[in-house]
Amino acid sequence: MLSVREVSAHHGEASVLRGVSLEVAAGEVVTLVGRNGAGKTTLLRCLTGLHRSMTGEVRLDGRDITKLAPHRRCRLGLGYVPDDRGIYATLTVEENLTLPPTVGPDAWPLDKVYEAFPALADRRRQAGTHLSGGEQQMLSVARVLRMGARLLLADEPTEGLSPILVRQIGDIIRTVKEHRVTVLLIEQNIHFASTVADRHYLISQGRVVETLDNAEVERREHELLEYLGI
Repeated sequence: MLSVREVSAHHGEASVLRGVSLEVAAGEVVTLVGRNGAGKTTLLRCLTGLHRSMTGEVRLDGRDITKLAPHRRCRLGLGYVPDDRGIYATLTVEENLTLPPTVGPDAWPLDKVYEAFPALADRRRQAGTHLSGGEQQMLSVARVLRMGARLLLADEPTEGLSPILVRQIGDIIRTVKEHRVTVLLIEQNIHFASTVADRHYLISQGRVVETLDNAEVERREHELLEYLGI
């Protein structure tokens, strides 16, 4: 579904990504794992079109989207959940879900959102500030699906959350996968990543250095935790 070929990117004079290539098949959950500063967030921003100082090629369903504006990528089914979640804190859950326009044929109707995420249905009249961290993340994901995302890009959805809320995020990702939405997410927690994802790309200094399956992550968990500094 997603094909990235030799993507390099800069912040001013600094080189951040150096020839990154990867593939994500339809229906997969794939993680980008690496230390802080490895270039993971910059890669997601390149995929969304928010970071324009780049070379290489990005294809979605075989279509070259490298030079498309962010809103056009969104219309093709690419959704982005930033690390700050980006919800409207003073609006209710339902207002957060209905304010953004639906932009693609795969947009979820509101009843489907509430069926997949019952906690949001229970809190539909509550403001975003009254939600837990896990519920805010759930709302952020649901809003992107409501707009029509078929490929979900998520930037460190478990960062700063308690173990209980991390488990909730795992449930959210598994729910999304059950609905045949493809997911590419940044994740520092390699143990958590192995419980939700099919494969993992290890990124170091702006390059993909390894592709790992869950069996290899389990076998090398101690080594990977030391490498990531966790």
